[in-house]
Amino acid sequence: MTYDVAVVGAGIVGLAVAREVLLRRPGARVVVVEQEQEVAAHQTGHNSGVIHGGIYYQPGSLKARLCVEGARLMYDYCAEHAIPHERSGKLIVARHDGELGRLDELHRRGIVNQVPGLRRLRAEEIAEIEPHAVGVAALHAPNTGVVDYARVARAVRDELTAQGVVFRFGERVEAIDQHGGVSTSRERFRARQVIACAGLWSDRLARVAGAGADPRIVPFRGGYLTLRPSAEPWVRGMIYPVPDPRLPFLGVHLTRHVDGEVSLGPTALLVGARDAYRIRRVRARDLGETLAWPGTWRVARAHWRAGVNELRTAVSRRRFVALAADYVPGLTVADLSPGTHAGVRAQAVGRDGTLVDDFVISRSGVTSFVRNAPSPAATSAFALARELVDRVGPVT
Repeated sequence: MTYDVAVVGAGIVGLAVAREVLLRRPGARVVVVEQEQEVAAHQTGHNSGVIHGGIYYQPGSLKARLCVEGARLMYDYCAEHAIPHERSGKLIVARHDGELGRLDELHRRGIVNQVPGLRRLRAEEIAEIEPHAVGVAALHAPNTGVVDYARVARAVRDELTAQGVVFRFGERVEAIDQHGGVSTSRERFRARQVIACAGLWSDRLARVAGAGADPRIVPFRGGYLTLRPSAEPWVRGMIYPVPDPRLPFLGVHLTRHVDGEVSLGPTALLVGARDAYRIRRVRARDLGETLAWPGTWRVARAHWRAGVNELRTAVSRRRFVALAADYVPGLTVADLSPGTHAGVRAQAVGRDGTLVDDFVISRSGVTSFVRNAPSPAATSAFALARELVDRVGPVT
């Protein structure tokens, strides 16, 4: 069997790529191969649900360009398909004067990246947006929102199925040759173009297809706690701290989701499995590859204090809450419900210890690989799909 395009991975990026192919060439023969039994099984279905605004990213980067455009496309798609979503807004709070310089830099980036409606707030203006938040200054991004990305993924799947896309669930891609020959755990087929959006396993797939080993995916688990329902919600939209600019993580924050639930998190803990949704899960191959990668040890040496703090936070609900109470005073452990959930971030780490902070796309033969697509990949999915299909060229 020969397909025009084979997409590896049925997360939201892979699904968006298949959709983009069909928008450009209706009737194209497209197959989506997914090792799990359903779409959105990993990062897409285990994230914060935030439609990011594009504030944090280095101007000129793929993240900066594709996040702003992707958010617009995501809102349009949700409106068109009646998927519940909300532009609830985000507040990034500077807790003390020492964070004002970093807040200024975020403001500058947001303006250059053309983030809609972004404005700087004085301390006395913070309560107008979020009554429970306090700080010396803040940024308000009203275009930031929330959605259930797994629901978006299911809507795209249904759309693709109606257009004749073949889904091969429960098949793991084991090899891709330079000419588009794809071997799975069940069979072999050929595609004129292959686009691999394999998320947590993207580096492994790239290597078996002949691409280089650098960068390597190192899994970081993000744990979330949930707040009890209250008569007066702790948050109207989202409240974030000013992040550490040395790390690609955004810190523990409060998010009100489309169902009204409020989550607190995430942590960013290096773990021993690429699907470590339970913190004790360890897979020998995953752990071995992480420990054998020189970049892992360089990251550990450079950021060991941050690693120790993340571990302390992951095992202590009291410390977890205290981080948020820094900018939402009065929040205590008593405000937590028993519920928890977690995701795993596919963070690319360079051999030199660089925590790669942009989307990375590479090509080998007729195959294109997304080598790094953590947050804001879900927000950017439709725009990232356009970028990928542009790079592949006309589907013939």
